[in-house]
Amino acid sequence: MPYDELDLSKIVTYSASSRASTVVTALEGKPLKTGMTMAEFLNSLPAILKADDLKAVARAVVQARERKKPILVMFGGHVIKTGCAPVLAGLAADGFITHLASNGSAAIHDTELARFGHTSEDVAVQLEDGSFGMAADTALLVNQAAKRAAAGNEGFGEAVGAMLMEENAPHISRALIARAYQLRIPYTLHVAVGTDIVHQHPTASGAAIGEASLRDFRIFAATVAKLGDGGVVVNLGSAVIMPEVFLKALAVARNLGHPVRNFTTANFDMIQHYRPGVNVVQRPVCSGRCGHGYAITGHHEIMIPLLAAAIYAVAEETCGCVKTP
Repeated sequence: MPYDELDLSKIVTYSASSRASTVVTALEGKPLKTGMTMAEFLNSLPAILKADDLKAVARAVVQARERKKPILVMFGGHVIKTGCAPVLAGLAADGFITHLASNGSAAIHDTELARFGHTSEDVAVQLEDGSFGMAADTALLVNQAAKRAAAGNEGFGEAVGAMLMEENAPHISRALIARAYQLRIPYTLHVAVGTDIVHQHPTASGAAIGEASLRDFRIFAATVAKLGDGGVVVNLGSAVIMPEVFLKALAVARNLGHPVRNFTTANFDMIQHYRPGVNVVQRPVCSGRCGHGYAITGHHEIMIPLLAAAIYAVAEETCGCVKTP
């Protein structure tokens, strides 16, 4: 049985030469060459999609530093485990990060690397015999820091950094949390009770952990309140904790009358999760009405150094220097 066929002989056509298009030759990448500088490499990238977004985030960071606006970098534990702490510490030292914020695991890994030069146990093996997370020396320092912060006027992250400095940990030079303490910039620690290995130990105090983490939330919210008109928030690999903390801090800041609008947010992760997507990239900037949000996917050990290189290249290109003004 024959079927009906649509007659294409009367299709209306046009010339591609006159059509509006989204990709033009001016946006294409340029050939790479031996010995090119990082700035030349970045300028050779296509000015399309995520390559363009990467440069936009870098420009926003440089402009925020010039305007003396907050540059808030949030991150999860995997960022430390992939060796990126020294990269972030360098950015902080040069004024391209003004506030660091992490979940508990990031501080634990940073602390172990500072004290012992290694971190990240074999979970599958140690879970089998119940030894997973049972490092008493790691738990003692972090839990003592919580008690110290709760009893005094230090922040939780500040107390961890101070204690690492006081004991002069062998690998202190690469410790991000200690570097923040040295630079006198906030490193706030945001902990969900029961999520970290230090909570398994008898040295843990729920009251102290809660009080110390809540103080850090208030410090964090004070930074968020200043983001309007040029600040930057970058989330690196925190899928749940930091996006949720950020959203609540933003609500608090706006509730208290702070005009937190016209700022930049970005989420860098190996895969794009729901909460960073909506709580960092979309909702805070009102889908473009209150600022700009970017989502860039890739492995931390590649993307974080690449972002840092882009920031330095933009700074060199726009103001001729990268050191803190």
